[in-house]
Amino acid sequence: MTRLSKICVFCGSSTGNDTSITNAAEHLAHVFVEKEIALVYGAAKIGVMGIIAEAMLKKHGEVIGVIPQFLKKKEVVHLGLTELVTTQNMHERKLIMQEISDGFMVLPGGFGTLEECFEIITWLQLGLHTKPIGLLNTNGFYDDLLKLLETMVKRGFLKLENYELLLVDTEVEGLLQKMETFKAPQIPKWLKPERT
Repeated sequence: MTRLSKICVFCGSSTGNDTSITNAAEHLAHVFVEKEIALVYGAAKIGVMGIIAEAMLKKHGEVIGVIPQFLKKKEVVHLGLTELVTTQNMHERKLIMQEISDGFMVLPGGFGTLEECFEIITWLQLGLHTKPIGLLNTNGFYDDLLKLLETMVKRGFLKLENYELLLVDTEVEGLLQKMETFKAPQIPKWLKPERT
């Protein structure tokens, strides 16, 4: 079992209109604090991002925010975090998040959340890291996305073993358990050098 001491959470900068999602975000914060897991996230105090951060801080949890300089002017940055890291650009932001985290959890969100999710899972597929990636499918939010991924497998654009790299659960506790027992492939088969 892998000890996950810091988990990077990708989620929306909006709260959406489904209270089960915001409730799940607050519950995640409670579980993280209880298990002494630090939150690594995008440093905003708005949306689902802000709900998790605020709930954790109220319970004296550790919260590390990472944000590029240019977004500080556009987003409402949380100034009461345990640590705030400012980066030069978006790529450096994701790189630092990846370096300091033991795993990643994806909650409901929009384009930015999906972009972060697919980039970090592509890095895993390429063997650039070996950390678990969990998708929290609250109230069926990601059902259609998972069906699309299954279609990609059926039509030969996504290998089944790569599809299975994305761990999925509807509950935080179940997802954490899957992440703790995750074993990354040693070397992606299609990246092995050809024999001459």
